[in-house]
Amino acid sequence: MKRMSLAGDVVSHIALPGLGVAMLLKINPLVGAAIALLLGTVLIWQLQNRATMTTDVAIGVIFTAALAIGTVLTPSEDLIEALFGGFEGLTLLWFVVGLLAVMTIVMFVVTFRDKLILSLFSPELAAATGVNVSRLNLYFLLVFSLTVLLGLRFLGALLVGALIIIPAAIGRQLTHTLTAFLLTSSIASVLSVILGFSISRFYPHLIIGHVTLNLTLGPAIIAVATVLFLLSLLRKKI
Repeated sequence: MKRMSLAGDVVSHIALPGLGVAMLLKINPLVGAAIALLLGTVLIWQLQNRATMTTDVAIGVIFTAALAIGTVLTPSEDLIEALFGGFEGLTLLWFVVGLLAVMTIVMFVVTFRDKLILSLFSPELAAATGVNVSRLNLYFLLVFSLTVLLGLRFLGALLVGALIIIPAAIGRQLTHTLTAFLLTSSIASVLSVILGFSISRFYPHLIIGHVTLNLTLGPAIIAVATVLFLLSLLRKKI
């Protein structure tokens, strides 16, 4: 689980082959993405256990293959949608599913917080205290993939990783303690989504002089998150 700062970006690309196959078969793209993420997560975990490589290296190996395969499989007319989001509107069923997924992620972090911290800083010490590090890594990767899946509908495979990386960078910039880091990162993420949604709804095509800015949902959210990160550089840690 160490050195995972870019994992959100590369894991999101693992979903691309699943998105492509689902679009070819005319089924819900998120179903294909979920299957691809599940298979990719298990493969990464197996590479961790059977080879002398870290998590980020294992992800990188699968990422390059997934990106190439996904680009080949995704119909050209659907490629922009797969990369930048914009699938069909949010139904009540998918809202409930998303809410349950968020609750699962929060419960996992609360339940395994101490074990995750111990395993992150010293896997050997964690194993000595009875923690099954290999199984914990699998759980972590599954929850990580679930987090990526939640953002695919609106941000696509290309941008969803940024909504994991940037709020975490803001939290790292502004805080010293883990509790403050988690709270600050969560607030930055929620604020980015709310402001980005508002901008995309009321100003989807902002004209400045002779330049037209495409402020659809995905780019608007990431643009807001980026501005928040730049502002965080001006503040002291708390």
